[in-house]
Amino acid sequence: MPKAAGLAAAIKKKLGIEPKLIEGAGGIFDVKADGRLVFSKHEVGRFPEDHEVLDKLAAFTKK
Repeated sequence: MPKAAGLAAAIKKKLGIEPKLIEGAGGIFDVKADGRLVFSKHEVGRFPEDHEVLDKLAAFTKK
């Protein structure tokens, strides 16, 4: 989970949010906020760049 851990650290540093990492199977890599899907590796076919998730989470937390 190195990619997930790095993204979790970036979320905590930039947004002050403590992410919860949940290990999945089969290459699942989803980012959710309050039950809403923010990013899905399965849908997009690749891992997210940190800025993609950070921007979406920042917009989500402003609502």
